[in-house]
Amino acid sequence: MAKLRISDDWWTAPAEGENGNLILVTGRRGMDHVIATGVYRYRIEVTWRYQGDEKALPALADSKIMEEVTDALNDNFDRDPVAVLTGIYTGDGQRNWVFYTRSLHIFQRRFNEIMAPFPALPLEFEAEEDPDWQEYHEMCQCEVADGEEEP
Repeated sequence: MAKLRISDDWWTAPAEGENGNLILVTGRRGMDHVIATGVYRYRIEVTWRYQGDEKALPALADSKIMEEVTDALNDNFDRDPVAVLTGIYTGDGQRNWVFYTRSLHIFQRRFNEIMAPFPALPLEFEAEEDPDWQEYHEMCQCEVADGEEEP
C-alpha cells in the first residue's frame, strides 16, 4: 500500500465565539483523499484552557508552547499517519486541536509519547465517531476565499 500523502496546506481565518471573542480558526486543506480512505472514523478534540489576555487570547509563553506542541504533533503524525491534525481553534480562553484517527487506543499511546518531553499541560480530551468528517466540513466553511472580504 502506498504511503498516504497528507497535505501541508493550511489556512487561518477569524471567527467569533458565542460571547463575541475572537477565535482564530486554522484548517488543513486537501483532505478529500484522506476522507475517501474511510479509515479515519474517530474525531478527537484536545482542549487546553488557559488564562487569556484582555482579548481571551493566550499569553506569549503559552502560545510558544502551543506552537511547539503543534509542530511536534504534526511532525510525528505526518511521518506515521495514525491520526491527522485537521484543525486548530485558538481564542476565547482555549486552544483546541482536532484530529481524525483510525484507532483511539493507538492515538492515545502515540499522543502520550509525543507529549513526554513537554511539561504537564491541562489538556482535556473528547472523542466520538465522525466517519463523514462533519466537524471538518463545518470548519472549512470558516475559510475566507481569496478576494473575499473578512466579516
